[in-house]
Amino acid sequence: MAGALLAEHWNAADVDALASGVDGGGRKLPSNAWMALRRLGWTVAPPGGVRVNDRVVRMAQEQAGRVLRSVRWRAEVVSGVLAAWPADPGKRTPVEWDAVRAAIPGGEHLPSSVIRSRTRQVAAFVRKRGRLPLDVFELEPSPVTARMLLLAACDGQQAAIERADDGHRALLRLQLPVKPAPRTYADWTWVVCPVVLPPTVPVKAVLHLPTLRPAGGKVRADPAYTHPVPKAERTGHTVALGVDWGLNTLLSAGTARLHADGRITALGSGARFRAAGVLAKQHRLRRNSEYLHAKTDHYARLADPALDGRHAVLSEEIRRVSARRCHLNDALAWAAARWAVDQAVAAGATVIYLEDLRSMEARGMGRTMNTRLSQTVRGKIADRMCHLAAETGIAVVTVPPRNSSRLCPHCLTPLRHRKAPDRPTTPGWKWALCPGCGWQGDRDHGAWRRIAARGLTHQTKTVTDRTSGQTAVRTVVDRLETGAVITTVPKTARSDRSKTGPTRPRTHRSAPGRRGVPSPTRPRGLMGRCPEGHASTDRTRLPRAAHRHQDVTTISTPTARRHRPRGAALGAGFHLHAHASPPRWTAPIPDPTVRMGSLG
Repeated sequence: MAGALLAEHWNAADVDALASGVDGGGRKLPSNAWMALRRLGWTVAPPGGVRVNDRVVRMAQEQAGRVLRSVRWRAEVVSGVLAAWPADPGKRTPVEWDAVRAAIPGGEHLPSSVIRSRTRQVAAFVRKRGRLPLDVFELEPSPVTARMLLLAACDGQQAAIERADDGHRALLRLQLPVKPAPRTYADWTWVVCPVVLPPTVPVKAVLHLPTLRPAGGKVRADPAYTHPVPKAERTGHTVALGVDWGLNTLLSAGTARLHADGRITALGSGARFRAAGVLAKQHRLRRNSEYLHAKTDHYARLADPALDGRHAVLSEEIRRVSARRCHLNDALAWAAARWAVDQAVAAGATVIYLEDLRSMEARGMGRTMNTRLSQTVRGKIADRMCHLAAETGIAVVTVPPRNSSRLCPHCLTPLRHRKAPDRPTTPGWKWALCPGCGWQGDRDHGAWRRIAARGLTHQTKTVTDRTSGQTAVRTVVDRLETGAVITTVPKTARSDRSKTGPTRPRTHRSAPGRRGVPSPTRPRGLMGRCPEGHASTDRTRLPRAAHRHQDVTTISTPTARRHRPRGAALGAGFHLHAHASPPRWTAPIPDPTVRMGSLG
């Protein structure tokens, strides 16, 4: 019934009438989709010979009405793209970009990636048909109806739910048919379905009718519930968590504090959420899926009946690989969002400033790297983060990514990016050095400082989207950006530790007495020489430790002729275990995975 209703009203006139919000008599349409469709006179009936009650028809109308309401935005975007169709669809000029954004309602804040994807969709239609489509309804067929039951459109005569005594289960009462095609109301009966509630549902939450959907041979219930949460404020924040996106290091985050005098200081050195292993597995599954799709397309082009069995086997394997990819992305999104919210809670932050990369398109890094960057689950992570942060009263605000990794977080000087801290002259992108103030550090850690400082200074520019309820800072004001710098806290002078008397012994055990007579004369041979590390003095070859990889902290090899130990010849120093003090650039940022605590 929902599919038939969608196919009947999949046109511009009906979608505009539903989106207008008023009926033919000028009255306001109800918020419930099924009631709005009935006010407009859009009805549907079950197949012949099948009798269902009115609540089942409501569910079909609710499902179709939600889809028809959501297509309004796509229709406006496609209409704007068609109205300002560029001369070269592959590359718009700045004037053409301004024209297409002006043709789309709210296009000045629309991500460029959305416009590019719709342009590619229209270009594919032009290559196939030789002309531009009229609207989105000619460009796209009517959507496939999802297999689910929206029980929210029903009342107590069709479904009811109540929580069990233990608080971890619920009883769902449904009126279901006892035959595949019920012909009378006597073919319907009440069925009680026990539902195990997930631990994410609070004990005191008010349950609402869930959505039922078949999955894996079972019927899954998506529970809906209501419980009070603290209100997230839009402005007035003093402690903020800045989050920057990455690839293998998926998230880099840290907190900053806004002081009363306008200074912004960083709290701690930040933390990282590394997901290299999960992303590598995701990349392997993607390559496997591409290979399977290519093979099934080849079988389809051959059109050989003898290959139908192989085609069916590969199609089932594609479905399984796609399911694994979906489950992996979903688990990664929940884990990353939970990590970011936990960091904000531990640091006492009241807002999370997230870099808005919806317009980012990976280019110039090779086909493999571009694909990995483009398929990162940033959208899912942002949605999960908003959901989890709302339960604790923490606001999630997106900020523009302009120059977040290009300028120094302390003085706004353009940074010099190098490959690694121990390779300061090799061009790269991971390590950043400031020629102005001398700051250096990881590129991502400098980015979250810039994001947090930008959000704290642009609090008055935060706006809330009425349709989605998401908060964002859409523009960067140069006057406010000059104050979005991290102030370095000066180090306090240490107390005077000059020695004014004898040092107290640290133990009550008596120290061994000094030698009272001169040492004996050194005998000939290898005996009596200073040993090289723990090596025996009678060995002619160096121990294995001298052949290990030595880094830059090893003391240099002496050049004097009269003293040249064998350990130093291989870069191991005079003693094989002796190393010089590391230089300042070798210990930039502590590793947060050693001790998984708060950001402080």
